[in-house]
Amino acid sequence: MERRDWSLKALDRLIYVDSHDDDTRASLLLNWCNEYLDDNFLDKLHLDTDDLKKFHELFYKNINFLKEHTESIRKELNITKDLRKFYQ
Repeated sequence: MERRDWSLKALDRLIYVDSHDDDTRASLLLNWCNEYLDDNFLDKLHLDTDDLKKFHELFYKNINFLKEHTESIRKELNITKDLRKFYQ
């Protein structure tokens, strides 16, 4: 039962994180990963089929979000570097 409670809490937190805007979501995802993801994460995860499907969808949705967010930040940094070179 303890594993199930932990798993449901992880799912609920992931649902909560997913409901935020992009900048807040990125920092909350970092906190979520630090709290829940470790070497034996899959061993601790215990969800029924429907909850596991939700978790799977949210997990990969947020991985893709982080990839896009990282790319967006990289582009913004490149623009800032170009502007800095222009003004020097």
